[in-house]
Amino acid sequence: MDIIVRKPSEAERAAMLKEPTWGCGVSTFDWHYDSEETCLLTAGRVTVTHSGGRADFGQGDMVTFPRGLSCVWTVHEAVQKHYYFT
Repeated sequence: MDIIVRKPSEAERAAMLKEPTWGCGVSTFDWHYDSEETCLLTAGRVTVTHSGGRADFGQGDMVTFPRGLSCVWTVHEAVQKHYYFT
């Protein structure tokens, strides 16, 4: 299962900024994705580790997490993101 990290186009960024927000402080926690999630980080820096590897991302990155992924989030700098599930 691959986590996709990329820079969004201006149109994608504008659309994502209309989605709900979520944030958290510096922390480490386990997470499981029952649905695919796409998010846009507007603040923060994170490392997500899983059985297939790791992904590092931060402010300005658009990230897609596949359905069924179990992972550990390590939040290095407080996170703020817009997100949606499919």
